[in-house]
Amino acid sequence: MRLCRVVRNAVKFRSAFDFGEREVAHWFPGHMAKGLKQMKANLRSVDCIIEIHDARIPFSGRNPLFQESLDVRPHLLVLNKVDLADVAHKQSILKRLEKDGIKSVVFTDCLKQRDDNVKKILPQVLELIENRPRFHRSEDRSYCLMVIGVPNVGKSSFINALRRTNLKKGKASRVGAEPGITKAVLTKIQVCERPVMHLLDTPGVLSPRIESVETGMKLALCGTILDHLVGEDVIADYLLFTLNRLERFSYVEKYSLPEPSDNIEEVLKHIAVKLGKTQRVKAITGIGNITIKVPNYTAAAYDFIRAFRKGELGKVILD
Repeated sequence: MRLCRVVRNAVKFRSAFDFGEREVAHWFPGHMAKGLKQMKANLRSVDCIIEIHDARIPFSGRNPLFQESLDVRPHLLVLNKVDLADVAHKQSILKRLEKDGIKSVVFTDCLKQRDDNVKKILPQVLELIENRPRFHRSEDRSYCLMVIGVPNVGKSSFINALRRTNLKKGKASRVGAEPGITKAVLTKIQVCERPVMHLLDTPGVLSPRIESVETGMKLALCGTILDHLVGEDVIADYLLFTLNRLERFSYVEKYSLPEPSDNIEEVLKHIAVKLGKTQRVKAITGIGNITIKVPNYTAAAYDFIRAFRKGELGKVILD
């Protein structure tokens, strides 16, 4: 706390981020529209919807089309990547979600080999679907669940975690660090034997109209929008603004900065020099053309963003 007070007195940080004339990045490729259509078509065979979202942005970026189109089934919200989120805010998050009508919420870390919260998922799902009408499937003793969410929030990791926990089996769904790995609604993937339960994996689907530039920036920072659509330099600047606003100054130690800074160019230059991320450029001088090394700001920005996404710059809630 003392360090934070000293830093606040020493460095004047921005009170707001200047988005300038930037527009919201629209990323709604064909496979997303097709995926949403397929989700609706499969609803008759689905007993419960499990929505996965990033715990660092529990309110921002959840696709409203899911509620409008798919909320005719019992709904469980799984806030994944809790290992990267500041859990001190957990109760306030739950209270706000309950006000929004979302009562069934579970926090998970699906990359963890053993997560006790993952064990709670299927019993909670069974409780949600108990005594619910099942259309023409009343004689069918098996259950079908649909996993939905925006890109890169850990849907495939969630499916693999359920299989690992309940079937003691390995991966059944491809996992990747970039958004858009799953391109279509896949065949059923079994995740439990007693009772028999299958999951339908689905592609990550963003809202075709992201509500604000700031929401889009949070989504980009968490890796749900491809970096180049927003720009690594802009994402890095928003990250620096956010870390300073939240008083998370671990970036200073990680990159051996002399003190916290609100100048992204200064920070990226320091990162580039420290990590040896430079590039050769030709310069015209009084003695002729020479080649010099200059900081590679894009490479430095990428390292800064990647460090945040791996949790190396501290646990945060962006909302």
